[in-house]
Amino acid sequence: MALTTSPDAPLPVGEVSRLIGGWIDRLGAVWVEGQITQLSRRPGAGVVFLTLRDPSYDISVGVTCYRQVFDAIADVVSEGARVVVHAKPEWYAPRGQLSLRAAEIRPVGMGELLVRLEQLKKSLAAEGLFAAGRKRPLPFLPRLIGLVCGRASAAERDVLENARRRWPAVRFEVRNTAVQGVNAVTQVVQAVKELDAIDEVDVIVVARGGGSVEDLLPFSDEQLIRAVAACGTPVVSAIGHEPDSPLLDLVADVRASTPTDAAKRVVPDVGEELERVDALRGRALRTVRALLEREERGLAHALARPVMERPQRMVDEREAEVGALEDRARRVLRHLLDRADSELSHTLARVVALSPAATLERGYAVLQQADGSVVRAPGQVASGDELRARVAEGELRVRAD
Repeated sequence: MALTTSPDAPLPVGEVSRLIGGWIDRLGAVWVEGQITQLSRRPGAGVVFLTLRDPSYDISVGVTCYRQVFDAIADVVSEGARVVVHAKPEWYAPRGQLSLRAAEIRPVGMGELLVRLEQLKKSLAAEGLFAAGRKRPLPFLPRLIGLVCGRASAAERDVLENARRRWPAVRFEVRNTAVQGVNAVTQVVQAVKELDAIDEVDVIVVARGGGSVEDLLPFSDEQLIRAVAACGTPVVSAIGHEPDSPLLDLVADVRASTPTDAAKRVVPDVGEELERVDALRGRALRTVRALLEREERGLAHALARPVMERPQRMVDEREAEVGALEDRARRVLRHLLDRADSELSHTLARVVALSPAATLERGYAVLQQADGSVVRAPGQVASGDELRARVAEGELRVRAD
């Protein structure tokens, strides 16, 4: 039921704690899964005290059980083991503390863990967190490399030494965290987020040496997988050895088989790059030399041509051609004029021969009536008509009789 309170009528803290205890007491027994972080079995004591922790949410709760309940699984369970507990929640009002009283404890077997990991893998894959399209390429030469690894671990040494051997000027921002156990997930997630927030960090490497499936479980935790998927910086996963495949390998932008392989992937080898530069320089030099030699041969061939040895020769040849064309043009024009003159003379002679004036020159005359018409027959003229007679030297006036 909702409580009625006001600034004038508040509830004491003890009353609130008592009410919470009443609500919790009404809860039934529940099955709870977690990881044992502390285990206390005092000799002769009839009660065993456990601390059960959820690594994904960094929450712990105390668990008490009778000794005979724990003795049933004491041989297969120790600190760090995952268990499923059937317990009744209890509230200790004086301290305001929640605890669980366990009636049964079951260890989580390896087969069950693998089944759960496979289910989580399918769920995350369905969300697209493992899609190849999300993978980002690594920078050729990162300004600063973020490294998440165990303190003074072999993985840290392998990454740092191999990277500096390949590129001595490489810089690292190292975050040492727990890489197994109950605190691993929280610390690794926090380290990844811190490195991702540094603008100068161009790539993040999460490295750990080999181990059992239980040791590598933190790197398959859903909270870590989602944190890496949300990173704006490319992430390289270098967990365990080649056969190991935690879910971090699937969400990371690059999966390295070992920490040493991660060092080779994030920085180039200065020796190899110098050899590549020398090879490219030699190739460029050979190409330029070949181009120059080809152009020199072409220039020498061009200079060996007669026209280049004596350029005036081309002018002389063209002058001779122009002179020959001028002479040919004159001859053709003269021939055309002579032929036209001859044709004109012949035409003039024909015109003169056919002209009436030529006929008059031979003594003939042309009679014309007063209106200028030519008299061709006597019947055209009447007696007494005046006519005009045209002769070679002029004309006469005559009368018909």
